[in-house]
Amino acid sequence: MSNSTALADVLRDAAGHQTLSLPARTLKTIARNENSSEVLIKLIQLFVVAIWAALYLIAPKTDIGTEFSPVPYALAAYCLLNVVGLVWALKKGLPNWAVYCSIVIDIAMLMVLIWSFHIQYRQPASFYLKAPTLLYIFIFIALRALRFEARFVIAAGLSAAVGWIAMTLYVVYADPVDAMITRDYVHYMTTNSVLIGAEVDKILSILFVTFIIALALKRARVLLVTSVSEQMAARDLSRFFDESVARQITGADRRVESGEGVRRDATILFVDIRGFTSMAAQLDATRVVSMLSEYEKRIVPIIQRHGGTIDKFLGDGIMATFGAVVPSDTHAADALRTIDDIAEDARHWLDIPVLRRIKPENVNAAAAAGPIVFGALGGENRLEYTAIGAAVNLAAKLEKHNKTVQSKALTDRATFELAQAQGYQGKPVDIVRSSSIEAFGEPLELVRLKV
Repeated sequence: MSNSTALADVLRDAAGHQTLSLPARTLKTIARNENSSEVLIKLIQLFVVAIWAALYLIAPKTDIGTEFSPVPYALAAYCLLNVVGLVWALKKGLPNWAVYCSIVIDIAMLMVLIWSFHIQYRQPASFYLKAPTLLYIFIFIALRALRFEARFVIAAGLSAAVGWIAMTLYVVYADPVDAMITRDYVHYMTTNSVLIGAEVDKILSILFVTFIIALALKRARVLLVTSVSEQMAARDLSRFFDESVARQITGADRRVESGEGVRRDATILFVDIRGFTSMAAQLDATRVVSMLSEYEKRIVPIIQRHGGTIDKFLGDGIMATFGAVVPSDTHAADALRTIDDIAEDARHWLDIPVLRRIKPENVNAAAAAGPIVFGALGGENRLEYTAIGAAVNLAAKLEKHNKTVQSKALTDRATFELAQAQGYQGKPVDIVRSSSIEAFGEPLELVRLKV
């Protein structure tokens, strides 16, 4: 049984219904986290073995000369089993049956060590019932909480309770003549006698701790699954949305609703490939999609590097915003620096086979700054974050106007001067005076960027 299949079984309720519907990739992600926890458990157990070995070496020995001392052999065997388990977990991941076996071996190993105390110190069997090493039981139970699966904690707790019951019964029945049972607490504390109530308290403590941890894990597991699901959803959102938009969606204090927006000063950037439509008509679909994909892979990082946010892809066109999602005091300068870097990058496309058909001079861009409204539009089940305003319309018209004035990059004079005030130190420019922008309705002084 695979870890993801086993995990799916855990997420079913007692009636056999799926309590949480999770895709296979989410189950696999949780299973990987579970296995990494098992690796951590094995490492901690090896550390515990090292402590036991050190304590055994420095502790005074009274069993020297006896026929058999089980402690060194038990420690060596336990260390070997943990090393094997660690390698197994690192390579393939431990199946559930191996985890259960590991739990039983952990508890059995601890019980053997405790049992050996009366041999090591040549005392009656009841001597080991007072060994403080019993406290390590709670470490082994707590270790199983790292897996975020209550069943493993319960298995460890029940194994420990059963083991201690067996250890107590061994003491009681080891000497048929004298069971060494007392009801006097002082006598119990000062001799090797057995107080049944004290052993019952230990067993109850083990069971109560197990129950509390298992209950906490049961509640925490729901949060774990929800967290992993939301993390993967956020990762997927960042593929379909710009990363900053995805963070805004997943980090919102409340549900994002249609019609919510903010007014900000921002700069809008449009990038487009002149003549791409006619060129694409001569190529097969796979070639066109490959070309667009590679083109976007090169443009998008440049935009994001300068603090821009991808608003949408428009075929071979890209709309980006600067200062819309997150306010910025350098939005205009950042947009023009982006244009410079895109033009520089396009000069190297002739060396890239899939982009070789795109001439550097055909990569056009335009930017316009101004007040915009940024917010969510759409219906109840389909929303889109976008920017609205005159700057958006102007940037789109300027990008198309590149063809008219035979330029590669355009902006209006107000945007260029704002960018300069914000620290932009671009290349020399040409001023296109009183050029009327199609469908914009008023003449503008445009700046032709020399990129």
